[in-house]
Amino acid sequence: MTIDIAIVLGLLAVAILFFAMEWLPVDAITLFLIVSLVVTGVLTPGEAFSGFANEMVVILASVFVLSGAMVKSGVMDGLGRLIQRFGGVSDRRGAGALLTLSAVTSAFFSNTVATAVMMPAVLRNSREAGISPSKFLMPVAYASILGGTCTLIGTSTNLAGSAMAVRLGLEPFSMFEFAGIGLMMAIAGVLWLVFFGGRLLPERARVDPLGDYDRQLFLSALIVPEGSRAQDRRVHDLKLGAIDVHLLSIIRDGQRHSPNHSRKVRSGDKLIVRAPRENLLKAKSGLGLEIDANRYLEGHEREGDEMVMAEAVVLPQSNLVGRTLRQLNIPGRFGSTVVAIHRPGRARPAEIENLRLRVGDVLLLQGTRQNLARLSGNTNLWGLIEVETKLLSRPQAALILGLVATALILSAAGVIALSIGLLSAVLLLAAARIITMEEAYRSIEWRLLILIAGLTSFGGAMIKTGAADLVASGVVEATMPYGTTVSMAAFALLTVLLTQPMSNAAAALTVLPVAVASANALGVDPRSMAILVTLSASLSFITPLEPACLLVYGPGRYRFKDYARAGLPLTAICLVFLLALVPVFWPL
Repeated sequence: MTIDIAIVLGLLAVAILFFAMEWLPVDAITLFLIVSLVVTGVLTPGEAFSGFANEMVVILASVFVLSGAMVKSGVMDGLGRLIQRFGGVSDRRGAGALLTLSAVTSAFFSNTVATAVMMPAVLRNSREAGISPSKFLMPVAYASILGGTCTLIGTSTNLAGSAMAVRLGLEPFSMFEFAGIGLMMAIAGVLWLVFFGGRLLPERARVDPLGDYDRQLFLSALIVPEGSRAQDRRVHDLKLGAIDVHLLSIIRDGQRHSPNHSRKVRSGDKLIVRAPRENLLKAKSGLGLEIDANRYLEGHEREGDEMVMAEAVVLPQSNLVGRTLRQLNIPGRFGSTVVAIHRPGRARPAEIENLRLRVGDVLLLQGTRQNLARLSGNTNLWGLIEVETKLLSRPQAALILGLVATALILSAAGVIALSIGLLSAVLLLAAARIITMEEAYRSIEWRLLILIAGLTSFGGAMIKTGAADLVASGVVEATMPYGTTVSMAAFALLTVLLTQPMSNAAAALTVLPVAVASANALGVDPRSMAILVTLSASLSFITPLEPACLLVYGPGRYRFKDYARAGLPLTAICLVFLLALVPVFWPL
């Protein structure tokens, strides 16, 4: 083993550890790898940054912008209402239509967007049918992940795999190259979820047809202003329990006091409470209290703007994770303020501004409709509920659809390159003033672009130093006695395991150089191995860490083990399909 190989493998081990533990944001880890490779002399600066010049970076950035434009147009919300025509979700016909629509949508837009679009309709139909939404939300997320495997732009993982394939000297993946195997895998997955998967899903708290779906409890603080009806009254006399508001503690002059029934409430007291969001508003209006977070909005709202509330979830790899509201300028960044926080299992009283945010926290936000609507694609804080705002007219929405469809058709026919087609669509939307360049830049998930570009260069370092060959020979020697299929299964399973703690794209880019290097020893086509690993990286079903799965985690009242129970059989089915069909579509 040479020094360069030792450096590359050591950096790879450190990167996997940091990705899994989420000690640093993914972009910071990736840039650290690039700098380290240059400082140690493994790569030149030109080689280290060559990944940023890859065509797939332009394609992915364009997809982000066009997806944001589609959300802004209201077209995506219209798709979610289509399931009403199939009789809801109470029977297999309706469930099948729902999952099919989710899979088809995610074939052309991200699975996170597809899941977010379907959620309001699922929750509404579940409430009307009196069925727990936990029976349908997870399958919707799974179907969106499966649908994303059908096209090159259906998931960033496919784009990342194509970028790495080019770096490894292979032909890039075409727009619909995965359509055959992806469609078969999606059909099998949807059928499994409709006919058998429901038995593995929990039924949590059957929905009250007259109530709201989100009876989850939020932690918040209510201020007792001078002249409030709560002032100088005993805790018992406030009758907060009658409106399902749980008083956890009282903070007075910086000191915490227990909510003793006989304790009198004074002006300036801060009441730490836990309640459904609508009951927070009842306490606010009924007793003349103020929500503590309102004071942070001063100077950020515009006169005449209608202030509304919405929920948003903290996504994996968000730069909000691990920081408190005191440290974050939420009004400055998002034009809204945090009213309350929902964290499953949280019962201990605390001032919300002192809580360190975690992945999966649901924030109750207050702001203008326009500002909250922008959260419907934000990669740090994803809006969960519909904000009824019409930002674009129907002709503008039709133009967006037409441009996207034209770009895909022309590129699929080989008339123009996919990157040029999608980028042209973005520029035409900007020229027509349907989107501004500022909106376009905000739509791009820069962290993911840096991750794909940086790890593509790191893959080049593994090939250049011989590290990929060394690891590949070890895998081949261990599995070759059992046959080529077992060796391929080992790489597919390794990718699936890595994609649970890591991002899908990171897992694919980590395994691809090794898998391609092993192809010659196994006597198989390197491109077949690259496709197997790329598709395996999308099978992120057994943990809730995939953004689409995380979106449904809170509303479905799921637990971590629910994903393992429902996701393991689906993962096994998809792996069997991949191992059986990859040699058919791409002969070894």
